[in-house]
Amino acid sequence: MSETEPEKKGWFARFRRGTPAVETPRPAEPEVEKPEPVEPAVAAESEPEPAPVEAVAEKEPEVEKPEVEKKGWLSRLREGLSKSTKKVAESITGLFTKKKLDQQTLDDLEDALIQADLGVTVASRLVAKLGKERFGKEVTDEEVRAAFADDIAEILQPVAVPLSIDPARKPHVVLVIGVNGSGKTTTIAKLAGLYKGEGRSVILAAGDTFRAAAVEQLKVWGDRAGVPVVSKPTGADAAGLAYEALERARAEKTDVLLIDTAGRLHNKTNLMEELAKIVRVIRKLDPEAPHSCLLVLDATTGQNAHAQVETFKAMSPVDALVLTKLDGSAKGGVLVALAEKFKLPVVAIGVGEGIDDLRPFEARAFARGLMGLPA
Repeated sequence: MSETEPEKKGWFARFRRGTPAVETPRPAEPEVEKPEPVEPAVAAESEPEPAPVEAVAEKEPEVEKPEVEKKGWLSRLREGLSKSTKKVAESITGLFTKKKLDQQTLDDLEDALIQADLGVTVASRLVAKLGKERFGKEVTDEEVRAAFADDIAEILQPVAVPLSIDPARKPHVVLVIGVNGSGKTTTIAKLAGLYKGEGRSVILAAGDTFRAAAVEQLKVWGDRAGVPVVSKPTGADAAGLAYEALERARAEKTDVLLIDTAGRLHNKTNLMEELAKIVRVIRKLDPEAPHSCLLVLDATTGQNAHAQVETFKAMSPVDALVLTKLDGSAKGGVLVALAEKFKLPVVAIGVGEGIDDLRPFEARAFARGLMGLPA
């Protein structure tokens, strides 16, 4: 996604839009009528290149702008979760003006948590614990949100496990799967950037042979990161491509092989069987491959993510989750429900299109951010 501001906003700044931005002094400039601000468009997953910024720049006079310090990951996380925060934290705040915690308030709190996609089981658990500890006592909304954040962090901590790359394997094979539009291709590119930054060698396999745009997109990202991409023409056999990519990675003793796959609806049996074929074929070269299988979930799907996890687990060796597009959803609470139900590691979360907008999952930062509290 292109940036029209001097520097890209930080992770927690995007997480909670309610926090006012700090204005940076600008140098003196002639009075010029400014055009209306133009909000940058979010690039679709299929678009390899970010939208050009020239059209926006032409509407402003050429004035030298001071350098603005880039905000950190936690700030971007907080701002990225702002929609989810608004849905749950503001609902809780609306129930309190410093009052005693009664049964009606507990029922309303449970409804607020369910509506925020935390799920019935998690909502009941959080409210029951709060009622046991504070029933009949005076509480404020901030105290309630802090208590919920602590309990949510406790649920999430066991699944906050980074993806472990086995250095003894050459390569460590990572298969990336998910439904159409979940963000698989950009997730692979960002993971490649992370591993390259750690000094690891990486090869990408453009296994989404159904979409020419997906292949080209992965090639663009590969060029930017200095990572080779194994690809074939549109319509080629995806399993055969994965096999060839693994052969090359083994021959070159590459550290990590990231295999992209075509998006497929979890209720399409024939497409799901094709995914199982990819696994069977690469196991002819390495019986233990893939060593990691990441299911990429779009946060905007909400509770439908449960069905996706169940179906993909039945057809492929899913062992970890990545949650994307938290910045475009008010349903970020679904991650808590998924952690409670499936106990699968959440290796990374994403809050934007930038290469550094995907990071390892941190339970406490996420829980406090979801409740509108500073990390």
